[in-house]
Amino acid sequence: MTSTEKTVRKGFSERVGRRATGRLTAVWLAATVSSAMLWSIGTGLHPIPGIALLAPLPVLWLAPRHPASAVFAAAALSWLGGNVGYWSYLTKTLEQPAVTAVALLVGSALTFGACVSLFRKLLIRDRFGWAALALPAAWTAAEFLFGLVGGIGAWWSIGYSQAGVEPIMRIASVTGVWGISFLVLGVPAAVAVVIAHRPRASDRSWSSRSAVAGMAALVLIATIGAGQWCSAAASDGPVARVGLVALAQPPMYVPIASPDGARMVADAITAINQLADQGAQVIVFSEKAWHARRSELFLLRDPLTAVALRRGVHVVIGLELEQPDGTVNAAIAYPGETIYAKRYLVPGLESGLLRGSAAVQITGRSWALAICADLDRPALVRQNRTDGATLLLAPALDFSVDHWLHSRMAAVRAAESGIAIARPAQLGELTAIDARGTVRASVRTDITETHTALADIGTADGHTPYARWGDWFGALSIALTAACGLATLRRPTDSPRRPRELLDHS
Repeated sequence: MTSTEKTVRKGFSERVGRRATGRLTAVWLAATVSSAMLWSIGTGLHPIPGIALLAPLPVLWLAPRHPASAVFAAAALSWLGGNVGYWSYLTKTLEQPAVTAVALLVGSALTFGACVSLFRKLLIRDRFGWAALALPAAWTAAEFLFGLVGGIGAWWSIGYSQAGVEPIMRIASVTGVWGISFLVLGVPAAVAVVIAHRPRASDRSWSSRSAVAGMAALVLIATIGAGQWCSAAASDGPVARVGLVALAQPPMYVPIASPDGARMVADAITAINQLADQGAQVIVFSEKAWHARRSELFLLRDPLTAVALRRGVHVVIGLELEQPDGTVNAAIAYPGETIYAKRYLVPGLESGLLRGSAAVQITGRSWALAICADLDRPALVRQNRTDGATLLLAPALDFSVDHWLHSRMAAVRAAESGIAIARPAQLGELTAIDARGTVRASVRTDITETHTALADIGTADGHTPYARWGDWFGALSIALTAACGLATLRRPTDSPRRPRELLDHS
């Protein structure tokens, strides 16, 4: 071969290489952007149910076809791009420090990248079953651990994206929200295993991948069926008629010893009478409607106790209560003046308040008190159910933009522990939820006018598996993640079905 021929051949090879690299880059970019768009639609404050199950697929399709570093970057960037909309909510609405928002968004993006990388490593080693388990198990384990130590409970879970799909949501009665998160990533992981390579008659891996698909379908059907059965079996209790109220009020918490405070008390009495006329047994008002010193409580106690006794109802109000040792975010039940202090305060926004420490039930009733963000904690709700509560009365205050997400978190808590929840949120929704997690009433609220809702919500006689066993599925996810990690230690098989360059980059 002459030097001219060599030069021509070398130039041709370089052009082919550049075109191939350009195609790979375009495919990588398209997959990353597609996945990010699906995450943004399928998760967040107002997700479209079902879309989250599709969101990982473009990136998972890349897994066996691109080097490890490219796959990690695609996964991390797609997650970050799909969730960047939380930035304004975290920093402006919730007034969290920028460093907290960065840690949450970037940390979760890196975690997702690591989970997809584990999936890829097992997939290109023909460990198909382990690959299908790796992504959902690792992510669910991370969610579970963050829920234990992250300071915001189980708030950061992709499981809530399916809260509008009752058959899927009821899986929580067995596994908690962690089982829903596992499903959201388990379905696309199983699909990605099946489509990882084009089947050929001589490709013995096709039967293995088909078995993974079949097993995944069976587990999905069995899990949904178990959720339906367990939630139904634990929900045959009495029906409670509950009234929910968010009063018209000024923007800030209203001092009880003020004209606005007195006007709100009069409006509250009117609402109580109207709901009592319709048969309400208990009427719950929103969180922090008033601000009062302990010495001023008679301004609420006397009129509310009088109307409660006269109408034969229980009344629960929310207020900031100044006590000798500090101010608490309180829920107070009348008659009897049963006081509950919020146990889980919003970081930053409620840093000036004292945290409560005890569960509280209304004397003579299987009704317990909670407040807003308390319901972000599965363990708190489960504790109340274990202690015998069948209905949680939870004054709340949201931020308008998060009205769907935060109220549906409460619906998942109801499904988990088999406990009915009455959650009237100012700047959110008046939400009545039965013991299966079904929303029986939902009314948007704002401070410009008084809003009310009335609903019959079923309570539970028995206990769900989650109420009995707690976070067993979170612990199982940690164990499965460890097992998947060990499975990567098996040496890959260098065969014609696995290009050596992929194995070298694994």
